[in-house]
Amino acid sequence: MAQQNDKFKALVAHCKEYGFIYQSSEIYDGLSAVYDYGPYGSLLKNNIKDYWWKAMVQMHDNIVGIDAAIFMHPKTWKASGHVDAFNDPLIDNKDSKKRYRADVLIEDYMDKIEGKINKEVARARKRFDDFDEAMFRSTNERVKGYQAQIDEVAKRLATAMTNNDMAELKQIIEDLQIADPEGGSRNWTDVRQFNLMFHTQLGNIAGEEGKLYLRPETAQGIFVNFLNVQKTTRQKLPFGIAQIGKAFRNEIVARQFIFRMREFEQMEMQFFIQPGTQKKWYDYWKEVRLNWHKALGTPAEKLRFHDHDNLAHYADAAVDIQFQFPFGFKELEGIHSRTDFDLSSHQELSSKKLMYFDPATKESYVPYVLETSIGCDRMFLATMSNALINEQVPGQDDENNRRDVLKFHPALAPIKAAIMPLKRTNPELVEKAKGLFDELKLSCHCQYDDTGAIGKLYRRQDAIGTPFCITIDFDTLEDNTVTLRDRDTLKQERVAIDKVAAIVRERTDMSTLFA
Repeated sequence: MAQQNDKFKALVAHCKEYGFIYQSSEIYDGLSAVYDYGPYGSLLKNNIKDYWWKAMVQMHDNIVGIDAAIFMHPKTWKASGHVDAFNDPLIDNKDSKKRYRADVLIEDYMDKIEGKINKEVARARKRFDDFDEAMFRSTNERVKGYQAQIDEVAKRLATAMTNNDMAELKQIIEDLQIADPEGGSRNWTDVRQFNLMFHTQLGNIAGEEGKLYLRPETAQGIFVNFLNVQKTTRQKLPFGIAQIGKAFRNEIVARQFIFRMREFEQMEMQFFIQPGTQKKWYDYWKEVRLNWHKALGTPAEKLRFHDHDNLAHYADAAVDIQFQFPFGFKELEGIHSRTDFDLSSHQELSSKKLMYFDPATKESYVPYVLETSIGCDRMFLATMSNALINEQVPGQDDENNRRDVLKFHPALAPIKAAIMPLKRTNPELVEKAKGLFDELKLSCHCQYDDTGAIGKLYRRQDAIGTPFCITIDFDTLEDNTVTLRDRDTLKQERVAIDKVAAIVRERTDMSTLFA
């Protein structure tokens, strides 16, 4: 646990030091759970969104994109259930005056037991050469006992959340003797619900009739535009509508850096299907979305499916793709079978038909929906977590010769290449380097850097994840070749200067992720 905390602290520090993420309004001591993306962070985030959009829209002939407004008619959120049911169960500690989400306290308790299981597995793996983890988990009495505890708590939590039973949530906390994570006190208040939506007023109209909400999700903008999109693009079922956009939630217990924020960005796709086909499409999108993550080089052991114990009121099936963050496995993406709840609810409250006429069956019906939803900020955090490595410099015998390097997939890297003259005081080298920079910047984000010795420049580019460094040296003036250095292997090769742009484009092009 201490090692995980150290790794997470190092990640947060790296994000600030190298211009990926800053605390919002930092000169005024910051705004809790709100962050700004710096020069390299904004580039990385845009590359993540571009990868998602191309995979979702460009690579499918039956998925189109929209960009819906953040403000929507207030009845939208009544129909969706957010006005009445978009709540978090909160509990206060009377001694520390700290406030927590009751369900998260219980989930953290289960995570601690899961940690005990992982320790038992790790010990056994060291003892046995031919170790079968699945068999060990199913036969070891201590592990089985821990797992039984987790299953029992998970069942109680799911039932309490489904029944909206605040008294039972507090009872679980008391039965498990869960203490305040900071102060250690068990002096708790009752659990109560807190609505997460931000609201403001429309113009100068005061009162309920003028209340507007900042959207807590982007999906409803897709649902209310279902017929508009279907008719204007002449889509036939099944088809999808994708959107990337800001959402806002008044998180009382925001934590873990950008994992849970009050202002965040979602990448969502709603796939409209014929009723009765949801199981087929549910399985299909589970596989497609997992492969999207794996294509980036994310190790399979860092990803897992986690079925929901507590289904939302609109769903008949739901699963999370969880990623192993430095603070444990947590939700990265959700895949939900939403049935016809959303379109039917909007149809009923608006009195406008949101039905699809199926030319094959000659009947009209409200489509079912299969949703994939991923937080862009969480994907950013997962990408950084997976990429940041402190390692001994390859090819060096000195164990103290280490470097921090971000091993992004080249297609996601904020800067694709850095161009460096070997000697910044030499006009000919500088002219050659700037000429190459001017050519390369037409096709990718690159950087000209002559602010230090080459070794230090290499380390700086490693720390921001630049896949290739190109050095203009005195040989360049003789034969028009440059040194191309690979970030991961540190291999250096001489290439013709007129081939550099094509090589960098080929090795960093996003199409390699879809091949």
